[in-house]
Amino acid sequence: MGKYSKRIIIIHWLTLALLVVAWFLGDSLDDARHEGGATIAGYMVHSLVGGVVLLLTLLRLVYRRTDGIPPALGDTLLDKVAKGVHHLLYLLLILLPLSGIMQVLTSDVGKALLAGDASLLPKKFEGVPAHGVHEILVNVLIAVAVVHVLGALKHQFITKDNIMARVSLRDRK
Repeated sequence: MGKYSKRIIIIHWLTLALLVVAWFLGDSLDDARHEGGATIAGYMVHSLVGGVVLLLTLLRLVYRRTDGIPPALGDTLLDKVAKGVHHLLYLLLILLPLSGIMQVLTSDVGKALLAGDASLLPKKFEGVPAHGVHEILVNVLIAVAVVHVLGALKHQFITKDNIMARVSLRDRK
């Protein structure tokens, strides 16, 4: 069984960590926004983390082409579903930050960030379709990530094909 390159593995785990951070930041921002306590710094950090996720995803796609990827384990229906889940994850990791950018550009968040004035931050995102899209994409990403993790656990503990070694930085001896 082949392995992903070290830089692809690092990007994989770093992206996961950043997604967890972005989710917690976004959830905190949402709560603070409803209470009128959202901050410019909160939006900037959340946006920065989302931008890094987008950059890492694009780099990962480039490295998949240049470094190559391990061959599929099989050609069953579940193997094809797994490939589809991976493609959907990449699509979501691109669309989610882009929807966040659109949300900033099409709402008062952009004005508040440019002015550096938290009082301009919106309490509601009425009439901002990008906000709804961003929230839906977050929920879809969570669901697809759960399917991804369940598939990895199935391979590791039921099929016992040691698939997790493909994304481990430790070398097997």
